[in-house]
Amino acid sequence: MTGEQMIALAKRHTLFEWAAQGWVDPIPVAGAKGAYFWTPEGKRYLDFNSQLMCVNAGHGDDRIVRAIQEQAAKLAYVSPHLVTEVRARLGAKLAEIAPGDIETFFFTNGGAEANENAVRIARLVTGRHKILARYRSYHGATAGSLTLTGDPRRWPAEPGIPGVVHVLDPYHGIERGWETASDALARLEEVIELEGPRTIAAFILEPVTGTNGVLVPPDGYLEGVRDLCTKHGILMIADEVMSGFGRTGAWFAVDHWKVVPDLITMAKGLTSSYVQLGAVGLRPPLVRHFQDRVYWGGLTYNSHPLACAAALATIAVYEEDDLIGNARRMGERMRARLATLEARHPSVGAARSIGLFGLVELVRDRRTRRPMAPFNGTSEEMAALDRFFREAGLYTFVRWHTFFTNPPLSITERELDEGFAIIERALAATTDPAVEG
Repeated sequence: MTGEQMIALAKRHTLFEWAAQGWVDPIPVAGAKGAYFWTPEGKRYLDFNSQLMCVNAGHGDDRIVRAIQEQAAKLAYVSPHLVTEVRARLGAKLAEIAPGDIETFFFTNGGAEANENAVRIARLVTGRHKILARYRSYHGATAGSLTLTGDPRRWPAEPGIPGVVHVLDPYHGIERGWETASDALARLEEVIELEGPRTIAAFILEPVTGTNGVLVPPDGYLEGVRDLCTKHGILMIADEVMSGFGRTGAWFAVDHWKVVPDLITMAKGLTSSYVQLGAVGLRPPLVRHFQDRVYWGGLTYNSHPLACAAALATIAVYEEDDLIGNARRMGERMRARLATLEARHPSVGAARSIGLFGLVELVRDRRTRRPMAPFNGTSEEMAALDRFFREAGLYTFVRWHTFFTNPPLSITERELDEGFAIIERALAATTDPAVEG
């Protein structure tokens, strides 16, 4: 098909996510390799967002593709009540790389279902009902995970599931900035006291917040959360769906602060999204709870052989190609390029990253730090920036007053520099002229 034919049929017969259908203007994709994808007509894009921050190993890796093909030829599907070699091997491999003593996993179809099951496990184990979650967060689009979510995507689905209490994190937006870890923890403990510690089953949080700002917590914050949860018998759930599998330059973001959560959720980079798969990792005391009690949860595609094979192959690629190390090395280069953007361009109010997890916040006024677009909105300048990226062959997310820099972990120096050269031109042409003063 031509690109136009693909778009016309897709718009006629499929529903696009998070969009008014009349506004949808998708890019038709015919193929992808490494850090690039292209249209049927041959227009090439540098993938600076790893699609949905998930194709961590890069596109079209032959080793992952071959593992999926071989597993499909051998055994495509069995009931999750049965076991396969790839399921057994994947559980053992995840136990090697997961934080601390986490060594048991419940497999799901993706990140939202992982978070749903983590909450269910926490409630069953503790006998408590409430779940703490943060406002600047995203945990998925199923009923429960969307209620956990703290950004405006939650609003149309409210009231959602009962028992979710949202709290603030240490960041208060580009205009107000950060507070200290100790102040944020004091406010968190006040909420715990006011809600009643014995009513709270778990606190779910992204160790490094993803789509709501790539918020890297101040040192001491995650450690303090761990201590508060332990003190009050609250289970700590680390949502590593986006930040896991090398994105931050470590296997998992919590590894930077040597924190071991009670439950950890994962997806996206687990298979580099070649096949959909998620998982919940549990510490031993939680596993023991279910030795003589039923775990009331299940999925038709739990432990799907194709997904498990893809995950094993993906993890092997991370190790063979040292992609975690490359994320650290290229992450330092990206951090320097982001600092250059902040120094050169008046519209850049803040730029931050950890590993290859980066974001730029744009402002209309550097003195007041007024955002280039309103909360949960856009502006002419941000729309123009988005168009410039697309026309120049750079693919990334432009959201509200921000844009992301999340390339595959296999990115090279040349490819990284190519992306930032486009960003430099785009800022100069679209948002810098709009800065006041």
